[in-house]
Amino acid sequence: MNNMLKHLAALMLFAGTISLNAQELQLGVMRAPDYMRNEKNSKVIREVSLQTDLVVVGGGLSGVCAAVSAARHGAKVVLIQDRPVLGGNASSEMRMGIVGVKNDQDAEAGILEEMQLRNFRYNPLQRYTLWDDVIYSTVVSEPNITLLLNTSVDGVKMDGSRIAAVEAWNTNSYTRYTVSAKIFADCSGDGILRLSGARFRRGREFPEEFGEDFLKKGGDSKTMGNSILLQLRKTTEHHPFTAPDWAYHFTDDDFNYDTPKSTIPGMKLNYKKLYPNDNNFWWIEFGGTMDTVGDALAIQYELKRIAYGVWEYMKNHPDGRCKDYDLDWIGSLPGKRESARFIGPHILTQHDVMSGGHFPDVIAYGGWTLDNHDPEAFHKKGAISEEYKAPIPFGIPFGCLYSVNVPNLMFAGRDISATHMGLSATRVMATCALLGQAAGTGAAIAVRDGITPAEVHSDHIAELQAMLEDDDCMLPFRWRKVSDLTASAITPPANEPARNGKDRSYDGDDNGVWIAKGNISLAYTWKKPVTLSGARLIFDSQFKMRSKRMRKLEATTERVEMPAMMVKDFHIDVLIKNRWQTVYSETGNYLRLRKIAFEPVQAKGMRVIVDDTWGADKAHIFAFDAL
Repeated sequence: MNNMLKHLAALMLFAGTISLNAQELQLGVMRAPDYMRNEKNSKVIREVSLQTDLVVVGGGLSGVCAAVSAARHGAKVVLIQDRPVLGGNASSEMRMGIVGVKNDQDAEAGILEEMQLRNFRYNPLQRYTLWDDVIYSTVVSEPNITLLLNTSVDGVKMDGSRIAAVEAWNTNSYTRYTVSAKIFADCSGDGILRLSGARFRRGREFPEEFGEDFLKKGGDSKTMGNSILLQLRKTTEHHPFTAPDWAYHFTDDDFNYDTPKSTIPGMKLNYKKLYPNDNNFWWIEFGGTMDTVGDALAIQYELKRIAYGVWEYMKNHPDGRCKDYDLDWIGSLPGKRESARFIGPHILTQHDVMSGGHFPDVIAYGGWTLDNHDPEAFHKKGAISEEYKAPIPFGIPFGCLYSVNVPNLMFAGRDISATHMGLSATRVMATCALLGQAAGTGAAIAVRDGITPAEVHSDHIAELQAMLEDDDCMLPFRWRKVSDLTASAITPPANEPARNGKDRSYDGDDNGVWIAKGNISLAYTWKKPVTLSGARLIFDSQFKMRSKRMRKLEATTERVEMPAMMVKDFHIDVLIKNRWQTVYSETGNYLRLRKIAFEPVQAKGMRVIVDDTWGADKAHIFAFDAL
């Protein structure tokens, strides 16, 4: 009977009438029938309905972090990505470097750092295709996430002013999905959920609207452009390069123009860089005077013409500047900087960034410059971007992450509520990852309590901030509150940095405890037995190692190594009736944040013992919380 039901379910599915929940889809209920299919007993296009708590549209770093954070906080998530891989601009398809804050002490942690450390552990040669699967592993390891790759959202169903469902099309499986949910998060970058009627802007504001004096022109639909990147390979032989006939063929005259430095304090002018060293070719940029979404095909073709022409010019230049390099890879999919921006209760402006963003509802931060690219981009002779130095860090408020007129719509990434100038500082991927984690955590609260993002904002912002800090997302101008058990414990003065709530070295303070392997000194005791059920640990993952963010030259045999002072093997003991007993042990750890759970016990003490590191004699531990 059970087999008959399964057979019937398969038949209904191929007839296009079955509805599945996300868990059934993930478990593989969609198996093919065991009879020959023909035009009479099966349809070409499947129709599948899914029901979940949260739909995340877009699988770049912001969407991945939103989905993972929401799932870890209990929400059922369907993550819809229109590409075959996750990672967006950071993926093997585009290979843009992950950038964010411009100093070490404010480096972005949270889920982004987790993925970067996983990449170090499992992809020591830093190959981009393996990096794709590191991101993929992070997502598919979460049982609460159903991932739909190669699936594009092309419609929404509304229930009044709320989104009831999204419609999506999978190009590989010929499947039409209808996915219903309570909350929807647009992390697509291009804002496809504008189909809901959500308010948005595309282009540059008039400078006087928000008094943004860094913006010289506005009131138009112009944006920053798209880029196609090149990757080079070191070579010992020089061979000329021939570009396709349809490519541009540049000469020195095309790049003959003055390159003066800025005379404005704190402002930098950027030009095309036609030399190979330390070059990521971001300036092969075009499309800002067009529609970066609607004109994507024309922009892609123009960028290909430029990219091949640039490399031909550089490689064959008589000064030999590229004689030691070959073209190893050229992108086919342009990476976008800007398209549309949703409107939220708060619109982040140039002045918010320059004042440091001291918001009471701060949920993320940036540390990039106000980096405004000229819409003319590559075809402009002269400076093609202006960078204004911004405070590090500057806060970003929760009011930038949800819609003013669609109550259950959130967003994260480069489509948040910001002006063109505000976006120029928040659009970089490390910042987008933090925004995604904040949005996903906020969505999980909304799902849990059956409320809107606006109600999360008004009634649960302190809880949201505490959850983010507990998940290793630093929030500027404040520090994490340690657990009550940790605060009430007795410990030697040398251990105090491990419970000060500052989970990183900052402003010259180490804020960590150095522990030799086998040392038993990082311990807490209490006068009376307390209930212990876990621990929270932050290990030093060495924020100074910017090599975590992938190389510009992929073809190398040099392997990266885990931070030497990271804890590799450790165990946790509790003190029961004057006897230390091990309640948890682990080998091969490679993560910075560890949340350990064990069966509740009544104990008068707890300690963490480092059994091994990734190479150093001592481990560096920033936080040890008793839970």
